[in-house]
Amino acid sequence: MPELCLGFDYGKRRMGIAIGNAIVGTAEPLRALEHVEGQPDWTQLDALVAEWQVDTFVVGLPLTVDGQTQKMTNRARNFSEELWGRYKKPVHLADERFSTIEARKRLAAARASGSRGRRVAKGDSDAMAAQVILERWLAITTEDSA
Repeated sequence: MPELCLGFDYGKRRMGIAIGNAIVGTAEPLRALEHVEGQPDWTQLDALVAEWQVDTFVVGLPLTVDGQTQKMTNRARNFSEELWGRYKKPVHLADERFSTIEARKRLAAARASGSRGRRVAKGDSDAMAAQVILERWLAITTEDSA
């Protein structure tokens, strides 16, 4: 079983990134990276992969509400193939339906409780969505290995 995982919420303009620990089954948002000329910012991504020494990647797979593919589904799949080609580490796709809604609820709850400042950066919900995707994948993976 992998120990450290990077999770991604891949979007049109940027991607949210979270780090997760498979041993304890937790994840936390790291940051969002803006795309450069429509492509992932590989320089910054290389730095994150080197810094965290991750074992595996989890990419959110955007599906329609009824589970059908859409344009972004193919972009996320292409990104997952690029990850594999670049880093030669396992890449898993995970259903990301409703992860952005969950992320926004979590951010709103954190602001309401005062544990998070009132100001939200542009990529905060993307990074939080990556956390949601990764937590869901870790929960399923942990159940499967039990």
